[in-house]
Amino acid sequence: MQQKPKTPKTEHEVFSPGRIAGLELKNRIIRAGCFEGMCQDGQVTDALIEHHRRVTEGGVAMTTVAYCSVSYDGRVFGHELWMREEIAPDLKKMTDAIHAEGAAASIQLGHCGFFTSKSVIGERPMGASPKLCVFTMSYCREMTKNDIEEKVQDFVNASILAKKAGFDAIEIHSGHGYLLSQFLSLWTNKRKDEFGGSLENRLRFPVKVIEKVRKAVGPDFPILVKMNQTDGMPEGIHIEDAIVIAKAFEKAGASALIPSAGFTSKVPFLMLRGNLPIKEMSNNQEKLMNKIGLKLFGRFMVPGHTYEPMFLFEGAKQIKEAVNIPVIYIGGVESIHDMNKTMEAGFEFLQIGRATIQDPDFVKKLESGEITKTECDHCNRCVAAMDAGGVYCVSNEVGFLT
Repeated sequence: MQQKPKTPKTEHEVFSPGRIAGLELKNRIIRAGCFEGMCQDGQVTDALIEHHRRVTEGGVAMTTVAYCSVSYDGRVFGHELWMREEIAPDLKKMTDAIHAEGAAASIQLGHCGFFTSKSVIGERPMGASPKLCVFTMSYCREMTKNDIEEKVQDFVNASILAKKAGFDAIEIHSGHGYLLSQFLSLWTNKRKDEFGGSLENRLRFPVKVIEKVRKAVGPDFPILVKMNQTDGMPEGIHIEDAIVIAKAFEKAGASALIPSAGFTSKVPFLMLRGNLPIKEMSNNQEKLMNKIGLKLFGRFMVPGHTYEPMFLFEGAKQIKEAVNIPVIYIGGVESIHDMNKTMEAGFEFLQIGRATIQDPDFVKKLESGEITKTECDHCNRCVAAMDAGGVYCVSNEVGFLT
């Protein structure tokens, strides 16, 4: 009698338990931090809670709440979270809902730095060096050393509160052109002191954040760090820099790294690839000047990037080979074949985003064999929806299905 073919080891691995520091996860699939646009007035809403409960019901081992500023002055939108004691009970309600589905909860902590919106925070933004942001039309001031120390402490305080609210992990955002990333990039860091110049100097601030957070949360609490393998522009960091950065983050106390790409204020769609939903983004702007500006100049301000599966794979492999902590793959995972490929290459975990927005049951359906690939067409209209009440799959609406 012919024997039934054995399940490939890699396929078994992606749905098998895995560990990051002291946290055991039921499988190797993590929902990436995808800005939800559901935190009106900086609050935890029922919509945000249900969004993450639903995606964990759909099979991911851990979901990432994004984006949460470590302080009031780190936001660009009014519908972004900022960490403080006031919201801890509602955050606990959310982590309880996630845990009830048998999954873990992580929260992405960061600061927008120079592209923070003055109209939201009520004061002049600050960054590594003075810089004009054409998206918010604000010119930031250079952070003083006291500012840097204050922000380090804000990251620490936010991490302690996250742990208190029941989060099983935190994700420090040191990529995508956010504040810590702005110190790493020569495009935004023109400082002449010990925080500028050489890569070693530019690393001081983000490394200090990781070191201090590690000390505050203890040795076994998972600290994930999102970083760039490339900024995507000549003056930004490239893969050679990223390898040095990855090693420094590991030494500072990171439990795992997530090497992404792109700079929100310069090449925002490098991290996503695919269609540019300029029309939808313009229509969803509240301010008339923003609507007009995006409609007229959006194609010039926001460069496009062709989508292909696993578009960050080669750079992520180089970083994985340079460190001894888990490297979580992100970037164009759309099928069981892609997931198996990450396992075969030695990645212990992977993150997915748009596939779970298109279908919250994506992981569950992959595991059961009901599907082998996402139906997400990378139209990126979900990105525009973030500014119109909350992220959802526009292609799932009647009339948009393909």
